Amino acid sequence: MKKTPENTDRKPARRSTRRHHKALAFNDAENEVIKHFCAKYKITNRTKFFREAIISAILRKMEEDHPTLF
Repeated sequence: MKKTPENTDRKPARRSTRRHHKALAFNDAENEVIKHFCAKYKITNRTKFFREAIISAILRKMEEDHPTLF
């Protein structure tokens, strides 16, 4: 890429390819709760929502369970 005044401050976009697919199944009641929540909070990308919710729960649990010295 040629350096021009327009793109000298831009960093290349970092892309993380998602190659590991997982599937989730919900019962009718769970699905209704998810639909209601997404409608209430105007969540349009459920995949992103699920990913962020799962990863944040994992990171929070890992932080709670970190080893202590004392």
